Amino acid sequence: MKSPVVTGPFALGAALAGREQAALLRHRIATQGSVAGRLQVADRDYLNFSANDYLGLADHSAIKAAFKAGIDCYGTGSGASPLVTGYSRAHQQLEETLAEWLGVEAVLLFNCGFSANQAVLKALLGKAHRLWQDKLNHASLQEMGSQLPCKMTRFGHNDMAALASQLEPGRGLIVSEGVFSMDGDQAPWAELARLAGQSGNWLMIDDAHGLGVLGPQGRGTLAAQRVPPASVHIQMGTFGKALGVAGAFVGGSRELVDYLVNFARHYVYSTHMPAAQACAVSKSIELVRAADESRAHLAQLIARFRQGAAALGWQLGASNTPIQPLLVGESTVALQLAERLRALGLWVTAIRPPTVPVGTARLRITLSAAHREQDIDRLLEALGPCTLSATSNEDAADPRGARHA
Repeated sequence: MKSPVVTGPFALGAALAGREQAALLRHRIATQGSVAGRLQVADRDYLNFSANDYLGLADHSAIKAAFKAGIDCYGTGSGASPLVTGYSRAHQQLEETLAEWLGVEAVLLFNCGFSANQAVLKALLGKAHRLWQDKLNHASLQEMGSQLPCKMTRFGHNDMAALASQLEPGRGLIVSEGVFSMDGDQAPWAELARLAGQSGNWLMIDDAHGLGVLGPQGRGTLAAQRVPPASVHIQMGTFGKALGVAGAFVGGSRELVDYLVNFARHYVYSTHMPAAQACAVSKSIELVRAADESRAHLAQLIARFRQGAAALGWQLGASNTPIQPLLVGESTVALQLAERLRALGLWVTAIRPPTVPVGTARLRITLSAAHREQDIDRLLEALGPCTLSATSNEDAADPRGARHA
């Protein structure tokens, strides 16, 4: 049944019509399950190249068993915010495990990375402070930065010279991602740490897409780049990507965590994650730390895909991580290519503005250790030789603009 026309102060219909006309309207698709690099939608099976389940752990039997055991012990929810009765021994044990794994003094758990990022910025930054952000930082960071009373400056993507020219001594916080979610490349963390140390500013990493995938024992981007954890004041990571569960954390000094417990509104006033979920994440960390063989297999798949795509003439982003952006430019072209692959049984998502800058629409291909070499070959065969006549002329704007979603 068609929805009735709604009148009033909000031009909802016009906004939706504008998105549709620009080939930017989004729709949800209900899936019937996602297991080991596979996806089922409308009773059809697909090879899934759109998930962030980089190590294939989301359906691991040991993690599911830990989740079920946690439910038997603690129930299905936490029952309250963490400062009331929602903080359990399972939460405490997970925080201790994370702190030891990542080499920080203390850790605080959050329900999701969006909340964790926004909680840190809102709790720390006031009128007297400055915030410096990479232009391609996640929407959670960009959005909160724009709402704070401090002055925010965005520097060109991974442009350390630009950042150095903007910094003011001891005024605030520098924030960047470990692995950028839509581009798959990494920030230069040794240089970021050097600039933060020289200027007396704090430094924060959003390592949602590096944790579990990079570095010894999967400790993330800092470990992979051999950057001491102590040189980065704040670490944020999530459990819904390589760890295969859900939730997030912020790690740093004990003083930082104590401060956030008292001043981070996203933490204080939210019902805590279920204790059973914390049990599942603890088991996942155990598996991730021992998953060097899976990480090596994943690296081989990434190299195989990049070599094959280059041979076919496709333009890829400069990424050696599981996130492989295949750049096509125009939103309509990205949608058509995604539909072509879907018809061949391959699920790949077209990413369009405002998630990426205008003129940089792409297929965001994500690889998993659950994939096999023949899965990569099937994807390459379905892509075939690049037949795009040109990249987008949608807009001449700087393609390194803000990340909005």
